Amino acid sequence: MPWELVDHTADVALLIEAPTREALFEEAARALVSLIVEDPASVEERETLHFELTADDPADLLFDWLQALLVACELRRVLLTRFQVTLEGRGLRASATGERVDPSRHRLAYEVKAITYHGLAVRATRDGWQAEVVVDI
Repeated sequence: MPWELVDHTADVALLIEAPTREALFEEAARALVSLIVEDPASVEERETLHFELTADDPADLLFDWLQALLVACELRRVLLTRFQVTLEGRGLRASATGERVDPSRHRLAYEVKAITYHGLAVRATRDGWQAEVVVDI
């Protein structure tokens, strides 16, 4: 046979828990950033970006939120570490604060290539909310 299938794991699964849906989305954003930069505390609050998104269900909205943050990181070369999320109906309004990547102060950890739909879930729990997100690194 001229080829074979080889198992290869290039994903990281994030399990996020929070008392409210808004806090869940904020924690998910912090979890994503912790994959991108080794020390999120090294990122200063110099620039604020604003986001408005809508989706048909909470899992899709979480996907779109994390994807928007990843795109901002890649295209604008910005690291965002403080998040304020408001959820209303099917919509999300958020601000995210951080700064442009400074190689002298920010040691990057993983190159996050994509947020995936594999195993994506958002659900209410007895203690609040929980999400599962798999990212391709």
